[in-house]
Amino acid sequence: MTVPVAQMRIARDINEAEKALDEALVRQSSLFTAMVTARRETGCDPFLGHEALLRLAKSQQALLEAGGNLARVHGSLLEVQKEVCGVDECPPDGERKATSARAA
Repeated sequence: MTVPVAQMRIARDINEAEKALDEALVRQSSLFTAMVTARRETGCDPFLGHEALLRLAKSQQALLEAGGNLARVHGSLLEVQKEVCGVDECPPDGERKATSARAA
């Protein structure tokens, strides 16, 4: 495999992983909203399903931590690219251009 092919594959996969994490957060937020709304609108006890909500909140926290780690991976990959190619910018993915600032 050539370096440019490796760059494109890695860029594609890191961008897809970042988008997947964002999508999971959006879906979990939607689920959280649906759970609280259902409890409120059905007139159930205000603490019904509290344990499930706590677990979902922990799951969201884990995704946020995973996103932070993925951002650090992205930053590390930029350093590798700089060493190998002398370039420190992400190849565009067609929608956005990531920067090393995201790896904070």
